[in-house]
Amino acid sequence: MAAVKNHEADRFLARPAAHIYLYLLYGTDSGLVTERVRKIVSRAIDDPKDPFQLVRINGDELAADPLRLADEANTVPLFGGRRAILVAAQGKAFTAAIEPVLGAQPPRDCTIVIEAGALKKDAPLRMLCERDKNAAAIPCYPDSPQDIEKLIDVEVLASGQTIAPDAKAFLASQLGQDRLSTRSELEKLMLFAHGAGEICLDDVEAIVSDAASLIADKAVNAAFEGDFPALDAGLRHMLASASDSNGLLAAALHHAVDLHRARGGAGEGPGFGAGSRETFGFPGAAFRRKEAFDRHLRSWTRENLGRAIGGLAEAIGKVRREPKLGPSLAARALWTIALSARSKTTAR
Repeated sequence: MAAVKNHEADRFLARPAAHIYLYLLYGTDSGLVTERVRKIVSRAIDDPKDPFQLVRINGDELAADPLRLADEANTVPLFGGRRAILVAAQGKAFTAAIEPVLGAQPPRDCTIVIEAGALKKDAPLRMLCERDKNAAAIPCYPDSPQDIEKLIDVEVLASGQTIAPDAKAFLASQLGQDRLSTRSELEKLMLFAHGAGEICLDDVEAIVSDAASLIADKAVNAAFEGDFPALDAGLRHMLASASDSNGLLAAALHHAVDLHRARGGAGEGPGFGAGSRETFGFPGAAFRRKEAFDRHLRSWTRENLGRAIGGLAEAIGKVRREPKLGPSLAARALWTIALSARSKTTAR
């Protein structure tokens, strides 16, 4: 019986019990599901590209022919060697194909891997794999902030470089929705900064930020200025283009943190603003947003920025736990900021 907890999954897969021969990978992070499936398959067989070593079956096929899985699992390869069976779960239930395999003598030199999406606790497939001693049910959900920082540290160390604290913080805020996309962004960043010695914030903004950042910048500026029509247009654009809600929230958080740091360095004096962006030397894209930044710096107090930062951080955490709610959570967080900005404007 192996119902693995999300935070224990990597440690479990590093040293799985010898008697486990069936793995169920499920969860909302499809990239992480794919990464772990590849890890299990590559360890189970010598060449995943060899069709005699790796058999691919979809769940609907097994639902139509429940005995096929047992037949495949007990097939003796013509040339010997280990085998793996990769099952892609689809719409139809196929537990009837798994029960005979788990209830019989373990197959010889054969590993079965089931790739599924989100499964509830009472899903028959998940319950079956969690209860059987020869199976393991492994959840795959979006990485926590700590997981993302560990991934960054591993990649940076492997590249032989270091990363500046502000660059690491911003990079971590941009990643985490999908493990494969996180890996891809980190690989691009390491190649881009190769030989630099230290990865700085400019490097991260140049590689990790994409065209969607233009949409995010407009929406963030509108929120911090209390510009309701512009914010509404920005959010509509974001939804129409399927932009990353977590990226939008991260952009807002990065902007709020920059403002908070500037306020902390300069105080709250009247007329504070013009030229302040250069005074505090914030790097990268902030220079390109200087005019908007200075307007926000004049209108937002350090106390109000602290509340905005807290609200945005909370929203990011919720989006990582419930990715499907991302657009609504991002919209709510930015409207809250816009309402706060508008109240300060009307008060004056």
